[in-house]
Amino acid sequence: MGGNSSTLQLQSSNLQQGKNALAHRTSEFMGKHLIVRRGEEFSIELTFSRPAQSSDNIKLHMETGSINIDLPITIPSPSNGVPWSASSTQKMNTLTVTINSPVNAVIGCYAMTLSFSSGSSTTSESLGHVYVLFNPWAKGHLYFNYCCGVFHSQICSTTNPGDAVYMENDAEKREYVLNETGIIFFGSSSTQKPRRWDFGQFQDKILDITLNILDKSTEHKRDPKKDVNLRNDPVHVGRMLSAMINCQDDHGVLVGNWSGDYSSGERPTKWNGSADILRQWMDKGPVQFGQCWVFAGVLCTVLRCLGIPARVVTNFSSAHDTDENLIIDRYFDEDGVESEETYDSIWNFHVWVEAWFARHDLGSTYDGWQVLDSTPQEESEGLYRLGPCSVKAIKEGDVDLPYDAPFVFAELNADVTDWLVSAEGPKKKTKLNTRSVGKFTSTKAINSDERVDVTNNYKYPEGTPKEREIFKKAQSKLKGSGLRRSPVAFSASPTEAAPVLDFSGNFTSSSDIQVGQDVTFSLNLKNTSPNEISLQVNLTASAIVYTNATVKDVLTNAQSVKLGPDEEKNVPYTVPYADYENAITTDNMIKAVAVCEDERGGKLLLEIVILLKNPPIVMKITDQAHLNKPLSIEIAFTNPTTEEVHNCVLIVEGSGLVKEKITIEVPHMSKNQRSVSKVDIVPYQPGQRCLFVDFSCDKLSDVKGSLTINVASN
Repeated sequence: MGGNSSTLQLQSSNLQQGKNALAHRTSEFMGKHLIVRRGEEFSIELTFSRPAQSSDNIKLHMETGSINIDLPITIPSPSNGVPWSASSTQKMNTLTVTINSPVNAVIGCYAMTLSFSSGSSTTSESLGHVYVLFNPWAKGHLYFNYCCGVFHSQICSTTNPGDAVYMENDAEKREYVLNETGIIFFGSSSTQKPRRWDFGQFQDKILDITLNILDKSTEHKRDPKKDVNLRNDPVHVGRMLSAMINCQDDHGVLVGNWSGDYSSGERPTKWNGSADILRQWMDKGPVQFGQCWVFAGVLCTVLRCLGIPARVVTNFSSAHDTDENLIIDRYFDEDGVESEETYDSIWNFHVWVEAWFARHDLGSTYDGWQVLDSTPQEESEGLYRLGPCSVKAIKEGDVDLPYDAPFVFAELNADVTDWLVSAEGPKKKTKLNTRSVGKFTSTKAINSDERVDVTNNYKYPEGTPKEREIFKKAQSKLKGSGLRRSPVAFSASPTEAAPVLDFSGNFTSSSDIQVGQDVTFSLNLKNTSPNEISLQVNLTASAIVYTNATVKDVLTNAQSVKLGPDEEKNVPYTVPYADYENAITTDNMIKAVAVCEDERGGKLLLEIVILLKNPPIVMKITDQAHLNKPLSIEIAFTNPTTEEVHNCVLIVEGSGLVKEKITIEVPHMSKNQRSVSKVDIVPYQPGQRCLFVDFSCDKLSDVKGSLTINVASN
């Protein structure tokens, strides 16, 4: 190749975005960026003014944060599979450069600069940027650890197969990395309902926003160089993101609000997906408002965006153990109203995220699903964040492992003690329940919208000797370990036995009560003795938010109930729509608590949470959907209330279908009136997509509808 001494000039560069995206499974990302996954090679084309020679001293420089990598390119050079490295082939004046990255490369946006010599001078040309992501497909064997400017080789063992986020099953990778639409479950332990969520991890600007979130983190501000060097580790990245999706400490993404008053922002139930929230944060700062499923939905989005497999998990009857003694103490007065002395709580449901990666910091025993939670509940090492906490560690009671294992263990495994508080006497234990927390822990099935119960991933079956053994193991690890927070609530003697009563009871209610209808339920009482008894029953029903916090009482009732020997009796109750219409929150929950007392002073506390259904939204299309062609959608809704409704608004959105959400004003509707609206959309991405609709009016808030649409690529 020698003999040509003319000046070398770069005439053009081609990052081969389409070809590389197809090979790296990043084609779904919108935009023209080069996006690759670490541990797999990618190629770029460089066209020069003449054939390149080794004497031209060509180098490729890659830089992200404090990471600087120089890759010399010899002409030609075979690939040796050693990362970081660059090999080349040449045809005429075009040089094809193949870059290898290690399976533990720092993820982020790398600036690429080409340098080459021409005589005594060196020319540098910017080639643009390449985004390097985690790679669940990388099962490599040899990787190089870049530390302090030096590459250190290391052979992967069978417990460390390549990328720390490597996942064996292809269907799981498609679901937990590539799927932009999911299901988040909500409700109560008696009623589990699905809510669709638009993750939108591949939508315009979301990758840049996700990386910007990392750069705004407290860790990055404290020590930018250390933070960037640790971004090869999903443990570090996941923990940072769990802190940054809430704004409690660090101007993060979402403001939490559980007050029921959302007048200064959006109702948490208003959101249908993550992309709009992330773009608003990028433009204006912290977004108002979020609750647990919103925090989880956004966290899942940014994890999937970076290539970390993630799924949303809902835990029903989820404990919040403030003092971390694994006991939830609840205090009620004689009318069934929860006392201010209650610092612990049990949420009807709580939502977090599981992310999949190896725990090189703990050992391979704890690889797999890790709990990450952005809902700001308690501080962890000075910041409101949670995890990553190994699911396997929770099941085995290993609460002495990082991060935040005692809190997660209690969410699913805490025992519950109910106390009755009276003005005249001491607090009395009415019930100890070892099985009421952590029920129907749920996530979306792979390739379907069905609910999958993952409770057994977190604990052994309730009532078994193994479950009690693990509970005692966890308690033992907490005692004297320094892991517990200081107790903040009154704690009566935990050994005090609950009284044995001559009667029992429970609530029943229909699961099909719709907002706008009267709420009916029954208290079922049974005399278990051979003697007649008389019970005083004090009941309070309240509109609540899903955390069980009371918003407003909607029914109080006191009555005496006589029961003959072994007699059972149903006591019916009704809450008219007129009594709850101005109290019900967007969570659609009413809670009833009854305190039943016999003539000897024996007391029983019973409760039920009733989840009201929203009326359905019916959506349909009449034609096949095609890429970049208008598509008409018909949206029908019927007013379920006994009154005329006003200020009716439909919001239509969906990744791949609607670039800017559409707002439709609907005329007011009289009782039982059906309204049909039509809207035209233009799908901009092919494949299976989901259209989301939200309906609100002065009597109803955030009624949801969704429609799966298959968009043909023409």
